[in-house]
Amino acid sequence: MQPLKQLSEVLRSLADRDHCVFTPSDLAAAVPECGQLAVLLSRATAAGVLKRICRGVYLYPVPDYPTGSLLFHAAARLRAGEFNYISLETVLSDAGVISQVPMNWISLMTSGRSHVVDCGDYGHIEFVHTAQRPEDLSGELTYDAERHLWRAAVRQALRDMKATRRSMELVDEEVVRELV
Repeated sequence: MQPLKQLSEVLRSLADRDHCVFTPSDLAAAVPECGQLAVLLSRATAAGVLKRICRGVYLYPVPDYPTGSLLFHAAARLRAGEFNYISLETVLSDAGVISQVPMNWISLMTSGRSHVVDCGDYGHIEFVHTAQRPEDLSGELTYDAERHLWRAAVRQALRDMKATRRSMELVDEEVVRELV
């Protein structure tokens, strides 16, 4: 069987709306005898079997996929070996603490290095380094199952904003007093 057809059949049978964002190492397991994985992924993208989100992350389009979670799922796959949590403007905007909604831009705190990942038409993922350990933040984080990542409480997101010297101009202090 041709590797592209084999990859397509494996993905069709295994992918669902919760598991459809993949890294090349994930996809290599679907076609273990393929020696040219990069070429296969390029062909799969050209054929429409996969959509490239950013370097090293692919989407297998499935029905009813929550596209609003795509950047979060990509972030979880990109930094799977690091401690990451949704924070900063992303959390504050969701909670209504800042009035502006970041369009196609998400911010996460990470134990890895700081970096902004360009995901083309999908948007950007901003990773901001933190030296904080998971055990120190256990009371401030909850797991967001829809986004496959930990999420900071508003209080922690405000601490992260101050620690990273982000602009606090958009923060509505009245809303903060109500929430914290």
